[in-house]
Amino acid sequence: MLAVLQRFVRALPILITAFSLALAVWISAVSSNDPLEERTFPHNVPIEIIGQDPNLVLTSPVPISVTLQLSAPRSIWTSLINEQGAVRAIVDLSGKTDGRYSLPVQIQIGPQPVRKISMSPQTITLTLENLASKELEINLVTRGTPAIGYLAEEPTLSRTTVLVTGPNSLVNLVQEVRAVIDLAQSVESINQVVTLQAIDGDDNPIEGLTLTPDRITVNQVITQRFGYRNVVVRVIVVGQIAEGYRLTNISVFPPTVTVFSADPQIVSDLPGFIETEALDLTNLKDDLDISQILNLPEGVSVVGDQSEVLVRVGVAAIESSLTLPNLAVEFKGQRAGLRAEFSPETVTVILSGPVSLLDRLRAADVRVIIDLIDLDEGTYKIEPEIEILIPELTVESILPASIEVTILRNKPGTPAP
Repeated sequence: MLAVLQRFVRALPILITAFSLALAVWISAVSSNDPLEERTFPHNVPIEIIGQDPNLVLTSPVPISVTLQLSAPRSIWTSLINEQGAVRAIVDLSGKTDGRYSLPVQIQIGPQPVRKISMSPQTITLTLENLASKELEINLVTRGTPAIGYLAEEPTLSRTTVLVTGPNSLVNLVQEVRAVIDLAQSVESINQVVTLQAIDGDDNPIEGLTLTPDRITVNQVITQRFGYRNVVVRVIVVGQIAEGYRLTNISVFPPTVTVFSADPQIVSDLPGFIETEALDLTNLKDDLDISQILNLPEGVSVVGDQSEVLVRVGVAAIESSLTLPNLAVEFKGQRAGLRAEFSPETVTVILSGPVSLLDRLRAADVRVIIDLIDLDEGTYKIEPEIEILIPELTVESILPASIEVTILRNKPGTPAP
């Protein structure tokens, strides 16, 4: 037995040499068919954060990804590149409390064999903070003021408080949560969805916080002040344009004005329109832009000291036009139990078309209609519809362009209109 062991010991170097030579031959053969390649991994590997306590929040920037230099056989490179999640970069926050840490980036590679040559970054520095929250009242800030003669009433908010959540250091900076709406030159009520902003003591917005809710609905009622009123401007015209020409349009700018009186009853008694001084169109052959003085009742003024309006008259050669003054306003679609009052009760309609058809036209062939369908009690500015029995004729202009309609509820015992 001892002799056999001695012979094995003497042969051991020969056996080791033979095995090494065989291994070298095998490695050479394998390498020639599937050579090792050292490359930069072609995809940036996203950094995954695991193990983070849900009561902590990251407050420092973290690199998005790492770049890798790897060595692997050519066949393994195919798997590395094509397999989803073959290479992962992980930073483990398990057991970490609030504070600042420098942690290694751990690389996990599925397909093997692979050797990591280099990576960047190898470690990342991050800060963890405790998650905090507090509830604050929402402060509504209004910018600008309504138009002259209008008043902003007390606004209503869909929510009056908001929950602010985020890193403790940021939550402590919050002095107010603000909602902002713009009232500049408003003449109508505002119903608007407004995004909330967290504001610090220096009046700067704070990013990186979660607001619940992050937006609210603000309802801001705008009403007209007592003694003020919006009225339409009615252009008074006299005379006929030159023979062989037609009126295409008479428009006024602005079409409505806001009037004021120290005696609110005077404004309330106005018919819903203000007339201009008479505009003489006698023998007019060209378009005309002219300022006309408003014919204001005594004690009434226009807001902004506006005493004139711009009247634009359009004139074109025949075909022809016909001005039908004082056409009565009719209505349709009025709901039961309601009655309507119009101001003015008549309008002037300018029509154009072939002269032969205009000569045949009677005033009864033209109807001015206000549609009251679905309208409840209140005051409205409505553009009338014009119905003409001769369809080839065209409506060029209506004066005034809109009618003030007041819908009232009938008193008990009043017969339906």
